[in-house]
Amino acid sequence: MLPAEGGVTASEGENCAMASRAPSSAVPAGEVRRREEGKESVHVPVLAAAVVAAFGQGRREFFLDGTLGGGGHARAILAAFPGTELWAMDADRTALERTGAELAQGRFHPIWENFANLDRLARREFDGILFDLGLSSDQLDAAERGFSFRLDGPLDMRFDRSRGQSAAEFLQSAPHEELIRAVRDHGEEPHWRRVVAAIEAARGTATLTRTVPFADLLRRVLPPNFRSHIDPATRVFQGIRIAVNRELEMLERALPKALAALRPGGVLAVISFHSLEDRAVKQHFRSWSGLAVDCHDGRYAQDRVALGKQLGSGPILPDAGEVRDNPRSRSARLRLFQKNWEEEL
Repeated sequence: MLPAEGGVTASEGENCAMASRAPSSAVPAGEVRRREEGKESVHVPVLAAAVVAAFGQGRREFFLDGTLGGGGHARAILAAFPGTELWAMDADRTALERTGAELAQGRFHPIWENFANLDRLARREFDGILFDLGLSSDQLDAAERGFSFRLDGPLDMRFDRSRGQSAAEFLQSAPHEELIRAVRDHGEEPHWRRVVAAIEAARGTATLTRTVPFADLLRRVLPPNFRSHIDPATRVFQGIRIAVNRELEMLERALPKALAALRPGGVLAVISFHSLEDRAVKQHFRSWSGLAVDCHDGRYAQDRVALGKQLGSGPILPDAGEVRDNPRSRSARLRLFQKNWEEEL
């Protein structure tokens, strides 16, 4: 999957020297091409080769893709491990039905459900679990979904359009503190006061109902950043989307459930695209590895329990070739955790 438009960089403050680059591939693993209404849509999964390599280190019987999206990673896993069965979850029913129909086979089991509810699956143990926390190309390129400010459409942004508030409804009715949290905390927008004031002033107008008018409003109130190519609307769109889908809450719920669902020696792979997600994943992985979560962790070393280990010295980043071929991958970070082989810790 892919970041929000504009590519807000994940964990910009982390020392990039600790990150490793994924090996490039001449043909992107799991690449998907679709034709709809005369236009071709290309979905290229991010860091697919690195995910497959990580999953190849242990048993290869049962895997879970918790965020199916365009299906690129699922295809790569099924192709790499012919004897594997793959369960795939997605809160986006449109994505699940489209990709599930394309992948329909005895080894593939699609489930319409948010990955935060993976403990509800009939199968409870997996050799590898993947969470790809970005958007798919299909979601970004569908004007009616409201994720993109390049395309005019209803301001929806929900992964699951059958429940919850749309982005337009959220903007019209969210309490002041919730708007601040969405724009300042989730969107990491430094000029959040201007944005919140502009949204509250625009309530009751059509400006908050469609993507392009809302993006134009943001560009009017936010100062241009001449040092960056990022559109001024990018961070706010990201923050609103995170709030509408409760993405950080879902991630916090999903991570411990994923650890519990791993078989001994199993690998959890998480691809994130911005610092809030990456920080949560990093802290969980450090805690599970028996390390201090951060400088404020007051636990004594003897009180920490290592449930497994982080694979690699830091996150895996796309190499120059992947970024060139798929610019939307530039802010992706892959972190890997392997559960202990022994049940007794």
